[in-house]
Amino acid sequence: MKVVDQVITEEYSIYNGDSVEIIQEIPSDSVHYSIFSPPFASLYTYSNSERDLGNSKTGDEFYVHFKFLVQELFRVIKPGRLLSFHCMDIPAMKDRDGYIGLKDFPGDLLRMFQSVGFIYHSKVAIWKDPLVEATRTKALGLMHKQLVKDSAMCRQGLPDYLITIRKPGTNDEPISHPKGLTEFVGEDEPNAPRADRPKPDIDAFSRHEPYTGGPVYSHQVWRRYASPVWMDINQSRTLQRESARQEEDEKHICPLQLDVIERAIHLWTNPGDIVFTPFLGIGSEAYVAVKMGRKGVGIELKGSYFEQAKRNLANAIIKQDSLF
Repeated sequence: MKVVDQVITEEYSIYNGDSVEIIQEIPSDSVHYSIFSPPFASLYTYSNSERDLGNSKTGDEFYVHFKFLVQELFRVIKPGRLLSFHCMDIPAMKDRDGYIGLKDFPGDLLRMFQSVGFIYHSKVAIWKDPLVEATRTKALGLMHKQLVKDSAMCRQGLPDYLITIRKPGTNDEPISHPKGLTEFVGEDEPNAPRADRPKPDIDAFSRHEPYTGGPVYSHQVWRRYASPVWMDINQSRTLQRESARQEEDEKHICPLQLDVIERAIHLWTNPGDIVFTPFLGIGSEAYVAVKMGRKGVGIELKGSYFEQAKRNLANAIIKQDSLF
């Protein structure tokens, strides 16, 4: 199969084809950072291709297929640099799995990445409204009528997770923030206490005092970023919404929130770094990378998604040019 179509510019390189094959052409130790959402094993139908990981008949088949890619990801990431994957627990269904419960998809993926040599770096839970999930999925465990009937089957909503792993070795290009964190990505930006206040004051958030910048502001932003639970991600801010989709554009099932991508790229890359995704979809990760002054590299199997990614990346360049 190899490459069906491609677009290569100074700002990004995107390829239409099988990521397991195309990634083999990427030089070893060349990617500064990778971020993506892997397909949810046998949960959604993304395409009718037998190469599509989402079309695996069983979980075991998915993991056998996926490991070929995991091994290549370890090869291409630079020593000391990071990879983040966005995922969630998978509901087990009575008709498909024989029981109602949850599958530890994040844990299974993490153990696979560790098996090829990656080091577990960090994990953050991304809060989602359980009512929205209940409305969308009609999950038995989130139904109020189940609470009334027998709450032994009630459960909490399913958060997203951003799990980050590191390739062993020394990072030869430190990711420095000499002025601290001077920008905030997310909802409800924290306000820094006044510069003349001797130390951070937790009441400053409720007083909404003016932004003054400096180390105090950076500290308050860092507290949000370092939190093990991100409560401030705008769930509706996705590329599907930002790119002014047309009626004929195909809907991408699981677009990653732009807040999550921006925050991760802000934390873990330098300007000019290569940001890679083996599951480009409609282009979210590459789009954000380009807008933030990095080079986006992505591979997408499905032709209709790739065509939308081409339009989105072209739009990102236009927006970049308009800033200057």
